[in-house]
Amino acid sequence: MQRRGIESVVLEADEQLGGTWARRYDRLHLHTVRGFSGLAHYSIPRRYPKYLSREDFVAYLGEYATHLKLRVETSRPVRKIRIESQTPTSWVAATPVGEWRSRVIVVATGQYRIPILPKWDGRATYSGSLEHSSRYTNALPYRGKRVLVVGAGNSGTEIATDLAENGAAFVALSIRTPPPIVPRDPFGMPVQRTGILMSFLPSAVADRFARLTARLIFGDLTRLGLRNPKWMPYSAQRVPVIDVGIIGALKKGLVQIRPALASLTATSAVFEGGEAEQFDAIIAATGFSSGLNDLLETKDVLNEAEEPLDLSGQPTSRPGLFFMGYTHSLRGHLFEANLASRRLAKNVERYLQSTARV
Repeated sequence: MQRRGIESVVLEADEQLGGTWARRYDRLHLHTVRGFSGLAHYSIPRRYPKYLSREDFVAYLGEYATHLKLRVETSRPVRKIRIESQTPTSWVAATPVGEWRSRVIVVATGQYRIPILPKWDGRATYSGSLEHSSRYTNALPYRGKRVLVVGAGNSGTEIATDLAENGAAFVALSIRTPPPIVPRDPFGMPVQRTGILMSFLPSAVADRFARLTARLIFGDLTRLGLRNPKWMPYSAQRVPVIDVGIIGALKKGLVQIRPALASLTATSAVFEGGEAEQFDAIIAATGFSSGLNDLLETKDVLNEAEEPLDLSGQPTSRPGLFFMGYTHSLRGHLFEANLASRRLAKNVERYLQSTARV
């Protein structure tokens, strides 16, 4: 927008730019390569590694904002977004320290804003440590302990691997819905590049290729206790688990597979089927919600999953309201954000020009 002469301000909830990234677990690296992970008009410099660490990406975000001279107001958490008037349309973003008014508002708070912690039966009686994965930093507090990780997404599998490699006495991974698992660099090519290429093929063909590649590289995963996946990435348009160590940990016996968690007792996890097992700590990698239903007074722009009905960067049914960063893609969230931000800038410019003539 700045390159099109449109003045904008970023309201950032954290005290520093990239605070959400800075709080993620120590082991975290991007699963997407440097060349396809940069934001619009300023690529990630080549001095950064192929796969950026958490700290690397935080540094890049700060560098990005400085290079493009962006106006970022930190410590400005938006509590509610509402329409102030409709002739012409004016939007209000309410924060604890005042309200911001604008003809255009872009909601970019992300798909992973509010941690979801299931209300398992017996949760209140469990005497061990029970935390959502968003609060996990490293394995140090879990050394010598029996730990159950619930949820086999990318965070859950990485946390289980980190625990197993760094001193936990025993690590189990509870899986409700078996996901597809793909290598990060099959045959030396980053899986993101493969995903971009495969996105042009029919989903059934791309899924078949993904299944064959995983079988050739990993072998028969059912021997490790993993059931066949219940969905495939291209037909479901969902990001698979990208292997950065979990398969090796399973093959070495460092991580054990368990069924879905059904309930808790004071000391144990009870799995589907009724088997109970004692654990000192449970880490719930059970996902997030967007929180958009509470953030927006205008809810007719959202679907049942509390995500935008319209594509990121495209106009919505509410004039002047746009969304960014809600694309489900196998090509990489940052790759999609780059494309969507360019689309957004064009659409905002058109909107402002059309309303200026009214």
